[in-house]
Amino acid sequence: MIVIRKEETKDYEKVEKVIEESFKTAKFTDNDEHNLVRRLRKSAEFVKELSLIAEDNNKIVGHILLTKAFIKDDNRVCETLALAPLAVLPDYQNRGIGKSLINMSIEKARDMGYKSIVVLGHENYYPKFGFKKASDYGIKAPFEVPDEAYMILELTPNTLNGVNGIVEYSKAFFE
Repeated sequence: MIVIRKEETKDYEKVEKVIEESFKTAKFTDNDEHNLVRRLRKSAEFVKELSLIAEDNNKIVGHILLTKAFIKDDNRVCETLALAPLAVLPDYQNRGIGKSLINMSIEKARDMGYKSIVVLGHENYYPKFGFKKASDYGIKAPFEVPDEAYMILELTPNTLNGVNGIVEYSKAFFE
């Protein structure tokens, strides 16, 4: 049975191995996601309650991380969360583990009072969770990405009304 729980310090090394293994066969990757997570954990944008793992009989088989980010325009700054990365070991993919991690992270983020989540991901996968093209809200990535792959989810209805601008990620993403 798969159990979703908060990541603990003792899990860090195993989680990084899971992430590295998960992205080995990924189509779009720089194969640095495990190091990104290590850097994010040390950043001011890290939210330990939103670093979740999936376990199968005490074996870590998946991980998801949401970190603080900001949507900035000339007039205002709105906090959001960035979903990156989501990792599931290859042998455990297509079993609903990623779905469970996403649903739990959305629920926890909403409970904690966050208003939205941005993701750069597969345009046929994330809309199942309510993600919509960020460009529909006038929200853009700080780097070149396909429009349909850059999405945002409102955690509270109408929370993005009047919000637009460029997403500013933790510096850890660019180190």
